[in-house]
Amino acid sequence: MTEALQSLELSLLRALESLHGCAALDGFFIAVSALGNGGTVFIAACLVLLCLRRTRVLGCAGLTALALDGLAVNLILKPLIARARPYALQQFSLLIPPPGDFSFPSGHTAAAFAFAFAMRPAAKLWHAALAFACLTGFSRLYLTVHFPTDVLCGALCGALCGRAALFLFKKALGRDIMI
Repeated sequence: MTEALQSLELSLLRALESLHGCAALDGFFIAVSALGNGGTVFIAACLVLLCLRRTRVLGCAGLTALALDGLAVNLILKPLIARARPYALQQFSLLIPPPGDFSFPSGHTAAAFAFAFAMRPAAKLWHAALAFACLTGFSRLYLTVHFPTDVLCGALCGALCGRAALFLFKKALGRDIMI
C-alpha cells in the first residue's frame, strides 16, 4: 500500500472519529456493527427463510454465500494479508473493544454483502439487505476498526461470494432461483 493512500485513509478515519461523542450516532453504529458479529443476524435470517417453503432455496443460497465468505475472508485472506488495524498504526478512540483479528478485508462487511447478493432473487429483501450491508460497512469505518480499503474489498469479496452461491444453485437446480 502506498503511503499516500494510507495517509488518505487515516485522514478519513480521523474525520469520522471527530463525530464520536454523539450518543445517538455512537449507539446506532455500535448496534449496526454488533448485529454483524459472527454473521449472526444473517445466519438467523437464512434460518427463517429455510422455514418457509417458498424461500427455502434462497435460505440455502444465503447460508452457502456466508460459508464461502467465511472461508475466503477468515481462513484465507485475513491470515494471508495480515494487515494491522488502524488503531495499531495511530491512536484512535475506540467505541468497541478492539477486534483481535487482522483488518483486511472487513469480515463484517463481507458477510453483509454476501448475504445481500445471495438475496438478489427476492427484490424487496435484496434492497433492504443491500442497504443494511452499506450501513454495516460504514459502521466499521465510523468505529475506526477498519480502513476504507478493507471495507471496499470486503464488500467486493462478499458480493462475489453471494453471486457464486446463486450460480451454484442455478447449476444445481438447472434454473434461476425464483421467489
